[in-house]
Amino acid sequence: MDMPAPDPGVLARKAGVVAALRAALPGARVIDDPAETRAYECDALTAYRCPPMAVVLPESTAEVAAAMAVCHVHGVPVVPRGSGTSLAGGALPTADAVVIGLSAMTRLLEADFDNRFVRVEAGRTNLSVTGAIEGDGFFYAPDPSSQLACAIGGNIAMNSGGAHCLKYGVTTNNLMGVTLVLPTGEVVEIGGPWMDAGGIDLLSVICGGEGQLGIVTEATLRILPRPEGARPVLIGFDSSEAAGATVSAIIRAGLLPVAIEFMDRPCIRACEAHAHAGYPDCEALLIIEVEGDEAGIAAGIAEIRAIADAHDPVDFREARDADEAARIWLGRKSAFGAMGRINDYMCLDGTIPVSALPQILSQIAQLSARYGLDVANVFHAGDGNLHPLILYDANLPGDLERCEALGADILRLCVEMGGCLTGEHGVGVEKRELMEVQYGPADLEAQMRVKDVFDPCWRLNPAKVFPLSLSAPRRAGGAR
Repeated sequence: MDMPAPDPGVLARKAGVVAALRAALPGARVIDDPAETRAYECDALTAYRCPPMAVVLPESTAEVAAAMAVCHVHGVPVVPRGSGTSLAGGALPTADAVVIGLSAMTRLLEADFDNRFVRVEAGRTNLSVTGAIEGDGFFYAPDPSSQLACAIGGNIAMNSGGAHCLKYGVTTNNLMGVTLVLPTGEVVEIGGPWMDAGGIDLLSVICGGEGQLGIVTEATLRILPRPEGARPVLIGFDSSEAAGATVSAIIRAGLLPVAIEFMDRPCIRACEAHAHAGYPDCEALLIIEVEGDEAGIAAGIAEIRAIADAHDPVDFREARDADEAARIWLGRKSAFGAMGRINDYMCLDGTIPVSALPQILSQIAQLSARYGLDVANVFHAGDGNLHPLILYDANLPGDLERCEALGADILRLCVEMGGCLTGEHGVGVEKRELMEVQYGPADLEAQMRVKDVFDPCWRLNPAKVFPLSLSAPRRAGGAR
């Protein structure tokens, strides 16, 4: 995917833009040395790279606002960046853009356990939110696999989920309010620490907005009391279709485990070689976690076992203690890193109805054979959020293009089966040209009009989400 060519006029003004940024912020906050800006040329979708004009690392909402105001006056595009863990190119710069990174904004601003919320700066990592409050018996529910590194601001931009989203929901279900810096540098407060804030629900527009509408600098997050207990089980099957059918049967029965995770043989083998979690040698496995009091956990696991038995599992393991529970989760939490040890890969993110799991796994296997590229599957099975990992060789000419074509066919299949293009990674640059597969012209126009309201010049996170043929006229108009 080619990023739009930089505007020569803007690049010619680089010295003036950088000087204005340094005048508005302490000098150390602004980076323009090409050797240093290269560190920001991509996010976790490393197949695409483009060094930005400059990088700003503010330490407060006021500094973000100052930087945004400078960029607005100079007509410079801005790319928001959390921790750079986006798998869809959501933080990929353009050559004429200034990256505003939030990695220095990590403070816990407020913790209110009576009213069950915390307020944090948007650069704080996901896992460190729970780390700050678990001693008081609380936790923050969304748990992306990258939670050790990913930033809350990025989670909000992409509406991230995680293994436990089946029961607790994704970011939008746990977000109460944000401080938002608009493209002009104006600061607004949306939502707040209440069950239902007054006025139009703009929070639902911001969450999942992929940095198209403003930069979130602070967030008010719902926190929950820790459950009395939790226990995972591991179930092995001799086919992916049997594992998928088991998931569908569990959901159809009305059970609500806290998590249902799926891994197929290629992923199981990679994880075993990397993490040595003791997984069985089988075609597919499920990790299902039940929480509550001891009686409730035992009853839930008994129901799950009865359902699984109807699909002829080859292994069923119930964690007997905390160590065994940690080992069951170890491989799943290490899956992406484990796959990276053996091959370049592209991680997709589509969703389907849970009832379609057996069918889509079969069809992904057929597409894999047709394209001659291996696909490893690891995903949040309980809510139908797929993460096929397509393995390819980045040094082999044509292999990346073949990988992209296979990925596009898988995502088209998700839409055909009644699902959608993304569950938690966002559209970014990865899926922007596929948006017309899911949405008609009127749908896309309505979405772009929302951006018109917040960012009429179309300078915020450019060349993302919308097909370039549709966004180019708006971006060109904003540059005048």
